[in-house]
Amino acid sequence: MDNPETSPPYRIPIQDLPQDSLHQIFSHLSLRQILICRSVCKLFHQTLTSPSFLSLLSLRPPLSLLALRPRHASSHPTLHVFDPDLNQWLRFPLDFLPFRSTSSVASSPGLLYLWAGSPNSSDSNKTDSSESNKSLVVCNPLTRRFRVLPPLGSAWSRHGTVLPAAAGQVLVLSELAALYFSGTGGTWFNFSSNLGSKPRSPILVGESVFALCDVGSPWRSQWKLFSCKYADFGKLQGWNRLEKHEWGDVFDILKRPRLIRGIGNRILMVGGLKSSFSLNTSCSTILILRLDLDTLEWEEAGRMPWEMFRSFKESSKFKVFGGGGRVCFSAKRVGKLAMWDSLEVEKGWWRWVDGVPGNGDGLCRGFVFYAGLNSVP
Repeated sequence: MDNPETSPPYRIPIQDLPQDSLHQIFSHLSLRQILICRSVCKLFHQTLTSPSFLSLLSLRPPLSLLALRPRHASSHPTLHVFDPDLNQWLRFPLDFLPFRSTSSVASSPGLLYLWAGSPNSSDSNKTDSSESNKSLVVCNPLTRRFRVLPPLGSAWSRHGTVLPAAAGQVLVLSELAALYFSGTGGTWFNFSSNLGSKPRSPILVGESVFALCDVGSPWRSQWKLFSCKYADFGKLQGWNRLEKHEWGDVFDILKRPRLIRGIGNRILMVGGLKSSFSLNTSCSTILILRLDLDTLEWEEAGRMPWEMFRSFKESSKFKVFGGGGRVCFSAKRVGKLAMWDSLEVEKGWWRWVDGVPGNGDGLCRGFVFYAGLNSVP
């Protein structure tokens, strides 16, 4: 009988395959299957994270996942995402980032954007400038690569909305100003937002930013839709009000409306459906309207069923996030997410999402995370 201490280590046949053969085998798997295989063994991890293998996935579309925004910056950052197709929660550790705390806020195809404070340091005597300076960090959680953008004041991280575009371009939009980063160089360009009030739920569709703006009085809100091309920021007449006489009172029937990016050249507007036009009217349900930017015509896209809405009826406010054909809703004391999914059904179908990690009182914020292996920060 062989002595275990002198016997050669056992090798499985797949270990003897050349790397090109392994790449061809794994290239036929879906992105979800590749992510699972990376954790099987060291050989699989090295093979599936090598630059030569990632180049084979250049045309593979990213996964569309729903990510949660952390309520507070964490010293042990983790990105929690929900995969609607598999109906399960996934976890991407962000411990490869050399920062004391981070907060995930937005995504572009394959990349994640986070606000980060001071870098990790073993010197406890160094002053912590994380409260006065923040940096946007762009990373790929799947390949664990990252890049730090030029630092900004902490006010931008508290009040700015991050809108990533293609080729590393980033826009940070606040009430009075907008910052633009071209993707190269070390400078942010500062522009006046030139809006009468704070832009509400700004979204990026194509080369334009769309936002709601309150043009009413201190006693009564009056929401209107505005748009501005990326290239026009900083111009005095950059923002244009989108309106048609045929729209009628489309902005008056919703309470606290929000914008969500739809599929293709479409915008979703979500809010509580008012039961009347009185000042403090109650809502009868949550309504989703869809605007086709090619025809500038509105249509009803979805209406939350009553048996689901009654869980939101007692909440003073609710949060909305999502994109494409999926929208999630959260509220205090609900303990789970309500989701509208229109990718398979024209008018969408409604379902509950359970098992929300770290949901606390149930009030969750989030965004769409486009996970991919071939995106480089």
